[in-house]
Amino acid sequence: MEEHETGAGYEAAAELLRSISAPLRIAIVVELAKEPRHVHELVDLLSVSQPLVSQHLRILRSAGVVRGVRTGREISYSLVDDHIAHIVTDAVHHAQEGHH
Repeated sequence: MEEHETGAGYEAAAELLRSISAPLRIAIVVELAKEPRHVHELVDLLSVSQPLVSQHLRILRSAGVVRGVRTGREISYSLVDDHIAHIVTDAVHHAQEGHH
């Protein structure tokens, strides 16, 4: 593998990790790993405001972490792939193990 390809891969991985680095975005990813959700469901589950959830979903969507599919008047959000779920759930479990 050429050096610039490796560097680009690392940069893309760093961008991905930055996009999920906020606690609320981690919580959103954990919820979406269970099943697709609408914004109002995430608001209820996470006890935060709708504008805040929407703002974080925009960040996750622009980073390619989540996708939104319109169903009627609502958008159902889901993870683009399972890799993100594994990264986040592994990180959460690792952090929890360190606090025992």
